Amino acid sequence: MSRVLIIEDEQAIAELEKDYLELSGFEVVVENDGAKGCEIALAEDFDIFVLDLMLPGMDGYDICKAIREEKNTPILMVSAKKDDIDKIRGLGLGADDYITKPFSPSELVARVKAHLARYERLVGSARELNDIVEIRDIKIDKSARRVWIRGEETAFTTKEYELLLFLAENPNRVYSKQELFQEIWDMDSVGDIATVTVHIKKIREKIELDTTKPQYIETIWGVGYRFKL
Repeated sequence: MSRVLIIEDEQAIAELEKDYLELSGFEVVVENDGAKGCEIALAEDFDIFVLDLMLPGMDGYDICKAIREEKNTPILMVSAKKDDIDKIRGLGLGADDYITKPFSPSELVARVKAHLARYERLVGSARELNDIVEIRDIKIDKSARRVWIRGEETAFTTKEYELLLFLAENPNRVYSKQELFQEIWDMDSVGDIATVTVHIKKIREKIELDTTKPQYIETIWGVGYRFKL
């Protein structure tokens, strides 16, 4: 359940906003004092802030600025001020939207939902960036199962790709051929572990500038292989 913090000193408006948001499935916290609201906003986790501008203790502009210094959570400013300069100032401090009183509660709910959906898409895009493994001249896109070597996309067989990815995600650790065979081929090490040697050779041919002096996959004689950072 998404959490909403409403910082609004007009009790009737705050309660109306709270009721409509709760009916739409949100968990809502209301604070009437600006300074206290800012403290709660920074201390707790919320999915969006609904922030009035004219507040006792600390105004909405200062609260917005304080939140933006620490969090990227969406901020929806609410105010009776209709001048463009007030909107520009609020948006300039990092607010995501500005809604002018009076407004319908359904419009507030719609805007809250829209900003949460947009934020989720942005966060999702950021998570996708974590599917990129990049070590020096090697870039592996896990979601697309594509590999670039020195900026040029290079084709790998399924097992070559899985072996390269496993080593790249576990650098500086030495793995025996038996361990790699079991990890990638999902079989006991009693199988033909010579296939590991063959695959390492093929991977090196694609990623190394000089296979006689490998800069990525290092042979640890008598033990196994290690991917060097």
